[in-house]
Amino acid sequence: MRKHWIGAILAASLALAGCGGDKPSETAESEATAPALSGPPAVPDEANGGTITGKVAFAGAPPKMPALDMSASPACERAYKGVEQKSEEVVVNPNGTLKNVFVWVKSGLPAGRQWAVPATTVTLDQNGCMYRPRVIGVMTGQSFEIANSDPTNHNIHPQPQLNPEWNESQSTGQAAVTKTFTRQEVMIPVKCNVHPWMRSFIGVVAHPFFAVTGGDGTFTIKGLPPGTYVIQTLHEKYGPIEQTVTVGPKETKTVEFSYKG
Repeated sequence: MRKHWIGAILAASLALAGCGGDKPSETAESEATAPALSGPPAVPDEANGGTITGKVAFAGAPPKMPALDMSASPACERAYKGVEQKSEEVVVNPNGTLKNVFVWVKSGLPAGRQWAVPATTVTLDQNGCMYRPRVIGVMTGQSFEIANSDPTNHNIHPQPQLNPEWNESQSTGQAAVTKTFTRQEVMIPVKCNVHPWMRSFIGVVAHPFFAVTGGDGTFTIKGLPPGTYVIQTLHEKYGPIEQTVTVGPKETKTVEFSYKG
């Protein structure tokens, strides 16, 4: 089932404030109804668990993205040496797949299980006056850092609905800013108040079973306990698609999602 991004938001009456678009609120069970977590934190069993792999296709002609006007910031404009930079709201890969799609297990995991938070830190860089990568995923409680690789000042302004909002300036050469989000929220929009074309999205998930499509449009989620899962893809413009997949021990299932402009 495919839902248009804006249509889904109007139905839900949720706004993506200040980020040039709309977003759904895809969260975990409420704290009032979620079962209490017990036992030591679990880690994905990649040797014996199930694997879900697939790709996110794009049907039809790729939409033409508008050129970004960076003339108000000479440092940003110089980064492209006269080459026109276009919006990356929709990136269709050469193989007909869609980049920057967040893929996650929306439901189906064993109730009450706590998952270990990765010790690795995810990096979101401000490079060429763009957020790179445009979409990242982190677990609740996992550290992520925002770096500034540009010769100009930036402003980092995530706008969550369930997590605390913050807004910090970052000068050129300043050390990376390290943050965490403690509540599941898919996805959190990020903007730069200095450069209004800059957009990013952060998927915050209470478990480690998620991925983001890259230059080939594929994804792999490993180490799932045997079970039946709702897999959801989310794209900032085209919204969510869901499929139900059952996977057994050491079994690999392949699914394909498809968006149309």
